[in-house]
This record gives sequence, structure tokens and C-alpha cells, in this order.
Amino acid sequence: MLTIKIPNLLTLLRIVLIPVFILVYYLPYGWAPWLASGIFGLAAVTDWFDGYLARRLNQSSPFGAFLDPVADKLMVAAALVLLVEAYANPIVTIPAIVIIGREIVISALREWMAELGQRASVAVSMIGKIKTTLQMVSILVLIAAPLESLLSLLGILALYGAAALTLWSMLVYLRAAWPHLSEDI
Repeated sequence: MLTIKIPNLLTLLRIVLIPVFILVYYLPYGWAPWLASGIFGLAAVTDWFDGYLARRLNQSSPFGAFLDPVADKLMVAAALVLLVEAYANPIVTIPAIVIIGREIVISALREWMAELGQRASVAVSMIGKIKTTLQMVSILVLIAAPLESLLSLLGILALYGAAALTLWSMLVYLRAAWPHLSEDI
């Protein structure tokens, strides 16, 4: 009998919430952005909670280690794409591209470093955790906030903060991997 660990159930829930989040976002009702933001917030909380439970209950697993970052990246990318469409403005598009681009670079870097047996060299850092928190808060606000409101301005500022930390953390990861990357250039 297959038993799924609680942290993995939360990660799977996050993936299931992605199409729900998107569908709700596009509903033609004034409350839809608030509900979509709430769904995104629930997904963000499960991101924190699944990691906490995996450590607390000693339920870490290879499946969870693989799926958790995938679920995070899918949810964030889906939300950023929706925001790029909604704002249709370089002010949101530029940090969204920076964030999504960094995720692609770091995912490839981690995979490559794992092949070299150096995965720990590019493990998640405190900068990455702060970046993720700021990114989640900014997305949560931008989904709910009416365009061109003070709240959306605060969300955009937070998104730029997240993008800056995204670049910083990427440089930290690349610097750690540079000795391996620069062999036989």
C-alpha cells in the first residue's frame, strides 16, 4: 500500500492549486483577484509548512526534495506570467523575467553540480529564503491590488526587492560553482 508523507501531500496540493489559482484569477468578478491572492497565499504557506513538517516529523524524502522546488517554481512562474499580462508594462515584466530567468539558471546549475557530487555547494541560502519570502509577498499583493493603486506600487517595490535579491543569490551560487565552471574554458 502506498503511503504519502504529509509534507509531500502539501507539495502536491500546491501543484493542484496552480490551475485553480489561474481559473479563479480569470473569473469575471470583482472578488476574483482577492480569492486568487488567497489561493496563492495558501500555496505559499504550504511551501513553508511542508519544509517545516519534513524536518520536524523526519519525513524528508527524495520525492519531496525533487518535487518541492518544482512546485514552488511552477506556482511563482504561473503567477508572474499572469501579472505580466495584467500589468502589460515593463515595470512588472523586467523583474518577472529576472526572477524566472534566475530560476532556470540556478536549476540547471544545481543539476550540473549534483552530477559532479557538489550539490551542497549550491544549497539554498538565507538570502534565497528572504528572496522567496519577499517574492511571495509581492506576488500576493500584486494579484489582489487594483492596478495603479498605492498597494500595487508597494507590491512592485517588493517585486524589485525580490528581483535584486534574486540576482544577488544567483551571483552567490555562481561564485560557489565558479571553480568547477571555469575548468577547461
